[in-house]
Amino acid sequence: MSEPLATVLIPAYNEEATIAQVVEAVKPAGFPVVVVDDGSSDRTAERAAAAGARVVRLPVNRGKGGAYAAGLAEVVSPYVILLDADLTGLKPEHLRVLLDPLLEGEADMTVGVFRGGRWLSDIGNRITPQLSGQRALARDRLRELPGLAQARYDVELKLTRYARSRGWRVRYVPLEGVGQRLKEEKRGLLAGLAHRLRMYLQILRYALRPKA
Repeated sequence: MSEPLATVLIPAYNEEATIAQVVEAVKPAGFPVVVVDDGSSDRTAERAAAAGARVVRLPVNRGKGGAYAAGLAEVVSPYVILLDADLTGLKPEHLRVLLDPLLEGEADMTVGVFRGGRWLSDIGNRITPQLSGQRALARDRLRELPGLAQARYDVELKLTRYARSRGWRVRYVPLEGVGQRLKEEKRGLLAGLAHRLRMYLQILRYALRPKA
C-alpha cells in the first residue's frame, strides 16, 4: 500500500460533542485522520476512535503545540492538514481547498478562513486570519517550527511569524460554509469567557515579544 499524500491532524481537548462529526466529515476524502486527545476528562478519545480516527492520548494537557508535536510522530505522509476539533459545516472538499495550492506549487502553507458558516466565527476569523487553526503545509515544515512542543494557544501566531521569517509563500483560502463553536457554547458563559481570556493573554504575550 502506498503512503498517503496527506494526514489530517486534529488536536482535541474535551471536544466529545463535536469530534466525531469532524472526523466523519473528513474521512470520505481518503486521508488518514489522527486525533490527539490532549488530556481530556471527557469521552473525546472514545468518540474519535469510534468515528474512525487513530487516537493519540496524552495523560496531561500539553497545549495545542504539544498535541501537534505528539501527533506528528504518527504522520508518515509528506503533507499535514491541521483542523480544529470544534468545526461545523466541514466537508471533504474543504481539505482539497487547503491542500491543492501546495500540490500545485502555489504555496508553502495555506490558511483557511471561514466564510458563510457562523457569523460570529466568520467575523473573528476575518479580523485575525493569522490565528486560524485550519492549515495545510509540509510535515517537515511543521516539525521545524522552534518551540512547537511548548506552544499552546500561541502556536498559530508562532507558525505565521515563522513562515514570514523564512519567506514561505502563504495563501489564505476561503472555507465556504465552515464555522466554529464558541467557547461560551461549549463551557458555559463564565467558564467560556475565562477560557477565552486566557487564550488571548497567551497570544498577546507572544505577539508582544521582540522578533528574533
